[in-house]
Amino acid sequence: MSIFPKHVLLLIAVLSISFHAVSQGPPNGLRINGKVIDAQAQAPVAYATIVAKTKAASELVTGTTTDDAGRFSMLSRNPEVYIIVSFLGYQNDTIRDFVIENGRVDLGEIAISPDQEMLDEVVVRGEVSRTTFELDKRVFNVGKDLSTSGASAMEVLNNVPSVNVNIEGEVSLRGSSGVQILIDGKPSVLSDDPANLLGSITADMIEKIEVITNPSAKYNAEGTSGILNIVLKKEEKEGLNGSVSVNTGIPDNHSIGISLNRRTQKFNLFTQMGIGYRSLPRFSDNINWDRTSGTQLLSEGESFRNETFYNITLGTDYHINDNNVVTLSGRYAFETEDNPATTEFRQVDTEGNLLNAWTRNEDTQADNPKWRFDLQYKKQFTDHKKHTLLVSALGNYFNKDQSSIFSNITTEGVSLSNEQLTATDFGRADYTFKLDYAHPVNDQIIFETGAQYEMNDVGNDYEVRDLVDGTYVIDPALTNDFEYDQKVLGVYVTGAYEGTKAGVKLGLRMEDTDLQTLLATTDEKNSQKFTNLFPSFHSSYKFTENLSFQIGYSRRIKRPRLWDLNPFFNITNNFNVRTGNPDLLPEYTDSYELTGIYIMKKTSLSSSLYYRYTTDVMERVSVFEDNVNTTTPLNIGTNATTGIEVTGKYSANRWLTLNGDFNLNRFERKGEFQDTDFDFTGQQWSGRLTSKFKVSRDLEFEITGNYRSKFQTVQGVQSSSPSVDLGLRQKFMDGKLVANVGVRDLFKTRIFESVIDEEDFYLYSWNQRGRFITFGLSYGFGKGEAMSYSGGRRR
Repeated sequence: MSIFPKHVLLLIAVLSISFHAVSQGPPNGLRINGKVIDAQAQAPVAYATIVAKTKAASELVTGTTTDDAGRFSMLSRNPEVYIIVSFLGYQNDTIRDFVIENGRVDLGEIAISPDQEMLDEVVVRGEVSRTTFELDKRVFNVGKDLSTSGASAMEVLNNVPSVNVNIEGEVSLRGSSGVQILIDGKPSVLSDDPANLLGSITADMIEKIEVITNPSAKYNAEGTSGILNIVLKKEEKEGLNGSVSVNTGIPDNHSIGISLNRRTQKFNLFTQMGIGYRSLPRFSDNINWDRTSGTQLLSEGESFRNETFYNITLGTDYHINDNNVVTLSGRYAFETEDNPATTEFRQVDTEGNLLNAWTRNEDTQADNPKWRFDLQYKKQFTDHKKHTLLVSALGNYFNKDQSSIFSNITTEGVSLSNEQLTATDFGRADYTFKLDYAHPVNDQIIFETGAQYEMNDVGNDYEVRDLVDGTYVIDPALTNDFEYDQKVLGVYVTGAYEGTKAGVKLGLRMEDTDLQTLLATTDEKNSQKFTNLFPSFHSSYKFTENLSFQIGYSRRIKRPRLWDLNPFFNITNNFNVRTGNPDLLPEYTDSYELTGIYIMKKTSLSSSLYYRYTTDVMERVSVFEDNVNTTTPLNIGTNATTGIEVTGKYSANRWLTLNGDFNLNRFERKGEFQDTDFDFTGQQWSGRLTSKFKVSRDLEFEITGNYRSKFQTVQGVQSSSPSVDLGLRQKFMDGKLVANVGVRDLFKTRIFESVIDEEDFYLYSWNQRGRFITFGLSYGFGKGEAMSYSGGRRR
C-alpha cells in the first residue's frame, strides 16, 4: 500500500486549523420544564417534540422530546426564545409569553389538540416511504415498507423510483449503469462492488435515499447515470434508547441485533452490534454452442454463499456548543465464508448425442475483515443557519483471504476441466478528505465551495494451480498479481438563488485523475492522467402551490473500476469467464432533464423528460473460442438515450395507498470495434406498483409488483423480468413490539437471462436467486422504536 502523497498534507492542515476555530458558547442558560397532555383525553403525550427558537431570527436553539409521562426538561443557552410543542397528528402549540424565575421556566401542563385533517394523513401515510423534491435532487424518505423489513439496502433500493438492482447486484438508474453510491455523502470502500456495499447496510439503518440524476458541481463527478446518496439514521432522543431484534428466514437467514443510543446535552453515543448466519443460493443454466463444429456445452449449476458475520459500530457526536459539533465513528466487521458450488456439464454433438459429462465441485473458504473510521467537524456560524464549514476524513479498509478447491467427477467420456486450486490475497485501502464551505449572502442567495481528495490503493494477488500428474503446478496464464492506485483531486464552486417562486443554481467542478495499474507478474504498466471540467445548471419555477417545474444539466464521468481493469479470471465455470482490460478508458455523459411536479391533497405526480449522450461507452463483449465464452469490457462508440419517467402516489382513503413509477427510454448505439459494427437502436421500460392496505390500527399488508422489459444489448438480448413481493406487519404493546413477515420474489420469477446469437456461436445464460421468506421480532425500549435488524452483508 502506498504512503500518503505530500500534497494531501494541505487538506490535513486545513482540518487541524478548522478545529482551532471552534468558539465556545455561554456557560449559563435557561432551564425550561413542562408536561404535555392530550386536550381531550387529559392523558400524557409521550415523545412529543419541544423546540426553542430565537425570538429575533426564529433560529433553532435546542430541542428535546417528552418522556413516557409527557414531561420534559431542556436547557437553552439563549434566554430570548419562544417554545413550539408538536406531535404527529396534533396541532402545534406556540408559547411566547412565560415567566422566568432564577433562570428557570415552568410551563406547567401544555394541552395539545388532535388535528383531524392531519390524523387522516397519518393513517394513510405515516408508515409509508415517500418522495420529496428539491432544487437538484429527489429525496426518497424511507418508511417502514413491509416487504423490506429485515432486508438489506439492496431491497430498499428496489423500492425507490428510477432505481433497479439486478440479480448480480448491479445498480442502474433509469435503466443505465454507472451509478455512484455514497454513504452520508461520502464514498465507501465497497463502491466497486455495489452488492457487497449495499448488503452491509440494513433497511432499518436508512433514513432517506437521495436520487440525484443531474448532480450539481458540489458532488463528485463520478457516475454517468447519477448519484444515489444513502443517508443513515442518527438518533436524537435524549436518554437511553434502543431496540433488539431477532430474525429468521428461508433460505437460512438468522440474526440477532441490538441498537443503542445515549443522548445528553453534549454527547450522542451510539452503537450497533449484530451476529448472524445466512445462506444465499444461486441457480444458473448456460449453453455454449459452437456453430462451426456443431458441438454444444451445456451446464447447470447451484452455488451457495454461506456467511457467518459479526459486526459492531461505535460512534459519538460531541456538541462542543450550539455551533460546533465533532463526530467520530468506527465500524468493524468480520465475515467467514463457506461457499460450495456444483456445476453439471454435458457436451453433445450436432445430433444431440452425449460426448462427455462431468461434475465440477467447488469448495471456497474465505475470511473478510473490514474496518472503517469517519472523523467529521461541522461549524455553524452565528450570522446565518446556512453559513457552515464541514471538514471530514474517511478511511476504509477491506481484506480477503480466500482459497478454493475445484475437483471433477467424470460420468461419461472425458472431463474437459482441470482440477485446480486457487488462492486470493486481496487488500484495499481508501481515504477521502473533504472540505465544504457554504456562505449565504442572504436568505435567497448562497455560494458554496470546497475540495475533495480521494485515494484508492488496491492489491490483488491471485494464484491458480493445475493438477498435473498428481501434482499441483502453478498456471502462469491464470496467475496474476495486480496493483491499482488511483488519486482524484476535485475542486468546486456553486452559486444558487432560491426565491418564493423561482430558483437557479450554477456550478463548475474541476477533477484531476492519476490512475496507475501494474500487472506485477509480467511487469505490464498502465498510466492514465487527465484533468476535466464538469459544469452543472439547475433551475425551478413554481407556477402554483400545486404545480412546479425543474430543469437541469450536468456533465459526468465513469472511470474504469478495479475489476474492469484487472485481467482476472473467475474459474468457477471455466467455460464462462470474465476478464478485465487494463487499457479501458473512462466514459463521459452529458445529461439534460425537464421535470414537472404536481401535488394535491391525496395525489402527487411527477413526470420527467430526459436525454443523455455518452461517449467511449464501456460494454462487456463476448469472445468465443473452443467452447469458452470470455467477456471483456471495451470502449465502444456512443449511446444517445431519450426517455420519459412518471412517478406517482395516490392516497385513496384511510386504508389504501398506491405508489407507482414507470420509465420508458429509447437508445441509439453507434460504434465499431475490430471491423465489427455495433450500430443499433432499441428501447426498454420498467414499472413498479405498490399497494398498501391498513387492515386495522396495528395490522398492515403490502403487495408490490415489478416489471422490467426485454431489451437489446450490443451483442444480444436480455429477457424481461417480472416479480411480486409481499409484506405483513403486526404491532403489539402500542408499537413497542413488532412482528414482520416478508416474502420477496413470491413466484420466483426475478431472473437474469441473456441470449447472444452470432453467426459463429450462440450463448445462453440464465441466473436466479429464488424466493426469500423472512420473519422478525423487534422490541424498542427507552424512547427507541422497534426496528428490524438483519445484520451483515447480502449479495
